[in-house]
Amino acid sequence: MIELDRRQYDVIWFDLDDTLIDFRLNSHRAMESLFRETVLKDYFKEVEDWWNAYYPVNNRLWTEYGNGEISADFLRSERFYRPLVNSGMSESEAREIAPSLDNDYLYRLSKEKSLIPGALNLLQRLREAGFSIGVLSNGFNPVQQRKIESAGLTSFIDYTVLSEDIGVTKPDTRLFEHAMDISGIVSPKRHVMIGDNPSTDIRGAVDAGWKAILLDRYGLLYVNHPAEKIANFEEILVKKRIFSPKKVQK
Repeated sequence: MIELDRRQYDVIWFDLDDTLIDFRLNSHRAMESLFRETVLKDYFKEVEDWWNAYYPVNNRLWTEYGNGEISADFLRSERFYRPLVNSGMSESEAREIAPSLDNDYLYRLSKEKSLIPGALNLLQRLREAGFSIGVLSNGFNPVQQRKIESAGLTSFIDYTVLSEDIGVTKPDTRLFEHAMDISGIVSPKRHVMIGDNPSTDIRGAVDAGWKAILLDRYGLLYVNHPAEKIANFEEILVKKRIFSPKKVQK
C-alpha cells in the first residue's frame, strides 16, 4: 500500500494513455472501425494483419519521438504511410491517403471512453482529499484534450501539460519544470507522478525531484529509478489533511 498524504503532497500528476485511459483497448476499437470502413480492408485480409503491420512501425516512431529524434508531424506523416507501402501500395497513393487515415484514426480514438480500472475512483478520492490533479502527457494536444472530455475526466483535471506546449517530451525535466510553473507549486517534493512508462514517466519525475509511482498492471515492467510500484489503483491510500483547532488562551 502506498500512502498519498495531503500534508506531504499538493499535486498528483498522471500520464494519460494506459494510466488513466485504457489506450490499448481504445486504440484497438478505433483501429477496428477504421479498418472496416476505409481502404485498409482492400490491402489487408484481416484487421490483425493490419495491426501487425502498423503497430511495430508506430511504436518505433514513438520511441524516436520520445528521444527527440523526430517531430510530431513527421511521426504522423509516416506511421500510416510506411505500413501501406510495405503492404504493396504505391508510394504516391500511400502518401496521398495516409494523412486522412491518420486524422480519421485520431478522431475515432478521441471518442473512445474506456478507463483503466479504478482510475475514476482514485480521482474522486484525491479530489475529496483536497489534492490538485494534473495530466502530463507526450500525446498530441487536441487529441488528448478530446480524450479527457470523452472519458468524462474534465471535472477532475486542474492542469493539463502536454509535450507540444513547450516542444520537449518526457523524460526531459523541462516539461516537469513547466508543470510546476503551471501549478504554482515550485517545490518538487510536493509533486507526485503516476505513470506506466519507466523510461518517460518515472525517469522524468525522478530526475525532476518528484515522487514517482509506476503503474505495472501485468507485473512485466522493470524500473531502475527510486520509485514505488503498484499493480492497481486500489493500492494507493489517500489521506486528507486534518486541521487541528487552535487552543484558545484563557
